[in-house]
Amino acid sequence: MYKVLIVDDERSMREFLAIVLKKEGYAVSLAAHGADALSALDKEIFDLVLSDVKMPGLSGIDVLKAVKAASPSTIVLMMTAFASTDSAVEAMREGAYDYLTKPFKIDEVKLLVKNALEKKELLAENARLKQEVHERSAFDQIIGRSEKLTKVLDLIRKVADTSSNVLIFGESGTGKELVARAIHYNSRRRDRPFVTVNCSALPEPLLESELFGHMKGAFTGAVCNKEGLFEIANEGTIFLDEIGETPLGIQVKLLRVLQEKEFRRVGGTRDTKIDVRIVAATNQDLEKAIAEGRFREDLYYRLDVIPIRLPPLRERPEDIPMLVEVFLAKFNREMGKSITKVAPSAIDLLCGQEWRGNVRELENVMERVVALASGDTVGPEQFRECLQRPSDETVSMSLPADGLDLEGVIGRIEKDLLLKALQRTNGLKKGAASLLGLNFRSFRYRLQKHGIK
Repeated sequence: MYKVLIVDDERSMREFLAIVLKKEGYAVSLAAHGADALSALDKEIFDLVLSDVKMPGLSGIDVLKAVKAASPSTIVLMMTAFASTDSAVEAMREGAYDYLTKPFKIDEVKLLVKNALEKKELLAENARLKQEVHERSAFDQIIGRSEKLTKVLDLIRKVADTSSNVLIFGESGTGKELVARAIHYNSRRRDRPFVTVNCSALPEPLLESELFGHMKGAFTGAVCNKEGLFEIANEGTIFLDEIGETPLGIQVKLLRVLQEKEFRRVGGTRDTKIDVRIVAATNQDLEKAIAEGRFREDLYYRLDVIPIRLPPLRERPEDIPMLVEVFLAKFNREMGKSITKVAPSAIDLLCGQEWRGNVRELENVMERVVALASGDTVGPEQFRECLQRPSDETVSMSLPADGLDLEGVIGRIEKDLLLKALQRTNGLKKGAASLLGLNFRSFRYRLQKHGIK
């Protein structure tokens, strides 16, 4: 149900519009003047605001500016009996969707509101579709035919179209997010949002705001109302990665979402109902975490309705040749290379590795090999060089009597290694990132930090 705020100093006009729009199925709130509107905006995020331009105190243009500052995605329609080209131009310049002149016909209002909300929905849908273009065939991205992986895929197919919560267990790099996507895109929720959040990436206050949203002024830096990821994922699926790293304070709030199907924004006063399927993932032993008091037992049993355990790559070496073929084609395409073959002896070498980083580590090794290869075939020699792990020996450095600038020393070492990696790959940044065991985003950030172009 779309939430609409009507702002007009004429009581009869407010009530008339409320009757019309409620009959159309909208949830309608009323404000008698600009100050009332600002108060309502502090408590709620509206899909559409319909405001008079000429009002005592704060004008409709002031309300428009406040709406766009607090919630940029909210549609604003302006109306007035004092139409002028100047006021129309100003309203449109400040972000109004359209302009109504009083008196207007009921059908005109209904059509304009309907079209405005359809445009809002269309923009959101287009954003979702762009994200989903390469994700629809999620099963195709889980590579392998081993017995252990086949059992996992069969389980995914069985549970995908249920509404049960899923808890995925697996080491880092085993493809937990791919499994979550496969569950979503093969469920009845496939046409609704799939939202991911890394629970270990943010401190507790920011994670709470990210998950549940916040109201303007809830904390320093909260300059506008913000929808949380649970609200964005409504009717779809939210993937909570690294759930074992979630602070206990957030765990309590997640438990409430699971039990009551509702949450409250940070700084908010109203509960918001949602319909979201939760898929969580962890590389930790959650039963051990429960025993140590780091994870709530009640939350664990709410999440662990359907457990899926992903086998590490070392337990399915028969899948390695297929993965090598897929990654070779991928990096040939991305780097403009034409490597046609990986020698059988190289495949044997790869199948015998421990792969502590699992599929992600194999992908990084393949990227490095393709980046550095010069012929049309790669053999075990190229892989041995890329498979060498850093020595466990610590670098011996003397500590001056008067101390040193540790951050400066580390920064100089980091910059030197970045430059050497770029030199080794002839300036190819993706290859250099792989040489250093970094993802491309992290590598690019470090380049910018050191002013390296």
